[in-house]
Amino acid sequence: MEAIRNGYGHLTRLLAWLAPAGDLVIRLWVANVFLKSGLTKIAGWDSTLFLFSNEYHVPLLPPELAAYLGTFAELCFPVLLALGLGTRFSALALFIFNIFAVVSYPFLWTEEGQVGFTNHVTWGLLLLVPMLHGAGKLSLDELLGKRLTSR
Repeated sequence: MEAIRNGYGHLTRLLAWLAPAGDLVIRLWVANVFLKSGLTKIAGWDSTLFLFSNEYHVPLLPPELAAYLGTFAELCFPVLLALGLGTRFSALALFIFNIFAVVSYPFLWTEEGQVGFTNHVTWGLLLLVPMLHGAGKLSLDELLGKRLTSR
């Protein structure tokens, strides 16, 4: 029994030591997904405006404003998330943006769109980690927090 307890203790310490790297990987992976989408939007702005006018049905917003706001969200918040700066807010903003994306794109609710829907669910779940737990030790939030509290 003692060997099991010791083994469990070692495993727990190892996982705790790896947690900051895991937090960083989650932030970078999700940020990459959203940033690539934002870069695609600005690379083909006419196509983006077409999609927001004809395919995406963002509630309460005119298509052009929705395109600008969506592109801004996908270019700004992933950078902050990757850096771990304003992490909880950035993750929350992307979480809400992700919900709007799913609600606004009816294709995701079809049989053919199930893979895309599943991707959005995965991204939303991964965004919960930094949103609920913070950026972790490998972040600007952590660095700035230590500097602000050491004075």
